[in-house]
Amino acid sequence: MSYKPIIAVIALISAVYACKSNKTDNTTNEPSGITFTQEELMILNQSDSVMYLTVIGDKSDSLILRKVSRDFTEQELQSQEVKTLARNLLATVQDPSQDGVGISAPQVGLNLRMIAVMRYDKEDKPIEPYANVHITYLSQNIKSGPEGCLSVPNYRGIVPRSDSIIVSYYDLNSSSPKTDTIGGYTAIIFQHETDHLEGILYIDRADSVFFNQKWADERKQYEQKGAYTKPAWWPYK
Repeated sequence: MSYKPIIAVIALISAVYACKSNKTDNTTNEPSGITFTQEELMILNQSDSVMYLTVIGDKSDSLILRKVSRDFTEQELQSQEVKTLARNLLATVQDPSQDGVGISAPQVGLNLRMIAVMRYDKEDKPIEPYANVHITYLSQNIKSGPEGCLSVPNYRGIVPRSDSIIVSYYDLNSSSPKTDTIGGYTAIIFQHETDHLEGILYIDRADSVFFNQKWADERKQYEQKGAYTKPAWWPYK
C-alpha cells in the first residue's frame, strides 16, 4: 500500500492550519509599543522609591553603565512605568544617602533614556526629569571644572565641558517634545547625565581623577546602614 497520498494530504492540512494560525496571531497580537524587558519591569515594580544605584566597581553594574540607552516609545511615554521611574529618580537623587544634583536611568539599572537634573538656572533650583533627552548642540567654548558621580563613589575629577548646550527632550508634565538652550553649571550637569545614556562616565573625559576623603566619610555612615546594598531580587547578577 502506498502512503504517499496520505502524507500529501496531511502536509496540505498542516500547511493550511499553519497559515491560519499565523494570520490569527498577526491580527490579534498587534505590537503595543510597550517593549520593557522582564528585567526592566522587575526593577521598576520591585524597587522602593529610593532605588539601588549601580556602581562602576561592580561587574554586572558596569555592564549596564557602559551600555547605550534606548529612547522610550510613544506608548511607553504615557505608561505608568515611566511615571514611576521619573518619581523614583527624583526620590533617589535627593535622598540623603545620595544627595546628588543629577541622575540617569542607567544608574538605577535601566538602559532607558531618562535623566533628572537640578536646574540651577531656575529660581527654586528644582530637580526635573527629562525623557528621550538628546544634546543637539555643544558650544565650542570649553571650561574645566570639578565633577563627581554617584556611580563612581568617593572620587572626583576635573572635566572639560561646553559652557552652553541645546537639548531636545520629551516633557513629562506637558506631554510634548521641547527644546531648551542651557548654560552654566546646569549645562554641565546635562552633559554629565546624557553621557550616562551613551555609556560614558566622567572619568573617561576627565583631565584628572582623585580620591575625596570627605565624601568617603559621608558615605560610610549610610553604608553601615545598608544603603548601598544590592537587593536580593536584583535581576542582573
